[in-house]
Amino acid sequence: MQKLWFITNTASGTATTEKAAAIEAVFAEHDLALAGRTAFPADDLPEAAELDAAGVDTVVLFAGDGTINAAACALAEWKGAILILPGGTMNLLAKLLHGEADPVAIIRAAGAQGRLVALPMVEAGPHRAFVGLILGPAATWVRARELVRAGRVRGLVRAIRTAWRRTFSGGIRLSGVPGFRHHAQAVFVRPEVDHLDVAAVDARDWRAIASLGWEWLTGDWVAAAEVTQVRATRFRIAGTRPALALFDGEPVMLDPDIVIRCGMGREMFIATKAQG
Repeated sequence: MQKLWFITNTASGTATTEKAAAIEAVFAEHDLALAGRTAFPADDLPEAAELDAAGVDTVVLFAGDGTINAAACALAEWKGAILILPGGTMNLLAKLLHGEADPVAIIRAAGAQGRLVALPMVEAGPHRAFVGLILGPAATWVRARELVRAGRVRGLVRAIRTAWRRTFSGGIRLSGVPGFRHHAQAVFVRPEVDHLDVAAVDARDWRAIASLGWEWLTGDWVAAAEVTQVRATRFRIAGTRPALALFDGEPVMLDPDIVIRCGMGREMFIATKAQG
């Protein structure tokens, strides 16, 4: 790790301009050359050819899981490494790779003991999720969540009403998942090395649905209601209509004929957490 490209998203949960500047100072302290910066989403993500032309060996990401997903997918074929720093709300990938370490400690450890690892992912056509995939009516809460994150009150009540109505009145069905609860309000699909962990939330009373919506707005919605968990290696959305899906929190309309499966990327992520 010698020549870096720094990608930030200061609209993410804990990433700020001041913290990004402090991280750049740490790069300088450790004689790490900074070849370029990207302020996503205002700036386009760098392409592999651009990174190679600049002699970059490591992309450093200080952002939330959605931005990390976008960058990792865009650079899936690039031969360099990616270092993830906690800059989002939940920072699940950063915790997986580095435990509870802060950005400064991660940078120091990456140079001394970092190793490249591959991460499992949920695959669906061209789409990838490293943290997880959310399906079902609860995915419609994403609009309200983005308004909350942006501090925008206008439109929030309408977004909550729409999400509430769809969550209460509908459900999603999957094919190829034994033991799955039909018409679940929310399904969270988490990638493991050799399978997908499928968690179905079935909230049928208004208290459970209110809890589901609130947890989705503020944190981990899986904790909101009783969850049924099953394993699968691949499945499809039952029916003929496209369904809203959230890949690491980013919305995509997913065609029902697309196979959702477990996959494994290449060894491109720097891990500093002790093995085992």
